[in-house]
Amino acid sequence: MRTADTVRGFVKTHRCASVFIGGYNCPVRILHVITRLILGGAQQNTVMSCAAQVAAGHDVHLAYGPIHGPEGSLLDEAKASGATLHEIPTLVREVSPGKDLQAQVDLFRLMDKEIAPEVIHSHSSKAGVLARWAGWQYVKPIRRLLWEMSDDTPSPIVVHTVHGLPFHERQSRLRHRLYVALERFAAKRCDHLVAIAPEMVDAFVTEKIAEREKFTVIPSGVDLARFAIDLPREQAKQQLGLDPLQPVVGLVARLDPLKGHRDLIAALPTILQSEPGRVGPDASTKNAPKNRPDMGRLARTQVVFVGDGFDRAAVERAIADSPHRDRITMLNLVPFDDMPALYRAIDVCVLPSYQEGQSRVLVEALAAGCGIVGYDVGGIPSVCVHEKTGLLVPVGDTDQLGSAIARLLTDHDLRRRLVETGQQHIREHFSAEKMNRDLLTLYDRLVQSGR
Repeated sequence: MRTADTVRGFVKTHRCASVFIGGYNCPVRILHVITRLILGGAQQNTVMSCAAQVAAGHDVHLAYGPIHGPEGSLLDEAKASGATLHEIPTLVREVSPGKDLQAQVDLFRLMDKEIAPEVIHSHSSKAGVLARWAGWQYVKPIRRLLWEMSDDTPSPIVVHTVHGLPFHERQSRLRHRLYVALERFAAKRCDHLVAIAPEMVDAFVTEKIAEREKFTVIPSGVDLARFAIDLPREQAKQQLGLDPLQPVVGLVARLDPLKGHRDLIAALPTILQSEPGRVGPDASTKNAPKNRPDMGRLARTQVVFVGDGFDRAAVERAIADSPHRDRITMLNLVPFDDMPALYRAIDVCVLPSYQEGQSRVLVEALAAGCGIVGYDVGGIPSVCVHEKTGLLVPVGDTDQLGSAIARLLTDHDLRRRLVETGQQHIREHFSAEKMNRDLLTLYDRLVQSGR
């Protein structure tokens, strides 16, 4: 428990020359907490936020757990962001009651003894619960003593971003109830919740985790310009060793049972047996040639899996068991800087995920000029608006999945129209600039309102 002298020290620390956020008279100390800095959407969102807040003049810190696993790492990007990094050894991916309790203590000590943050912003499920719990222990005594001292220094705030749902229909009932209970516990220990898609808000409200008024929707932003490169699609295919004259379907995701790799394998016969069609060279270029002669039956369709993960062995077995194994290529992890060129090689980017927050992948794919298809789940519809920016398919319906992919591969005009509408959609809603601006605006509002 803090003493009044400790809080007076906190107050004195925040009286500087110019106002940055919510009445703080100095650059604000912001602490972000995430479980692991693997190559994933939540992690990219967090690192991008850190970089923007550092550029805005704030003192930004990022706490994270050990980076182990095949999914790839964003540690180099985090270092380049300019944030001060803090690895918490006890903040591990797997459930470990002893380490989890120690991680909560370690996070509190980091806040209380080292950083004294004005904004605590947690990300991902486990870090979200532990950081909110620790953050609330850190914040409450300060607020009480500031009130007792009648001091108008703004109190620190605790914010959490819901990047995806920790609970879903494919879990056991016991696990589902446990995760909902943990989210209810944590929701009471923060000032505000950020959701990257409206569907996240709906799910939390339905489960009575938090009231709708406690949420602000801030979509996960993407640096759109870096994906809009001038590289002919045929050339991009050749660079990957693919046939430049045949269609390519891509699934960009970590190898995880919920990402739907086996569903795309199951949908492949429907694609390959579809009627021949015209697959245009570039659905994103307004001046691209009109539909040209058939490029061959969709039986020549090539599928690429991009990413790695703990489900690798199971995906490899599913490919080996498929009679169409020769049509599937596993590209494993692709360096982040090479992703724009990779998307240019893909005609249709597919995300048959059973659980998804928003899908930065589909935003990136649209920016690169790919047609998109996704399951109608989670936040995917916020990016893939059916018949407007892409095609949605009922979850688990592999026949419809194959038909939707074949439709985009054979109807060049439809794909062009969806991509053009989709690019306008993502410019309006999913830019990195908008995300970073909206986040700082939210911090300012919460601090000024005292909560």
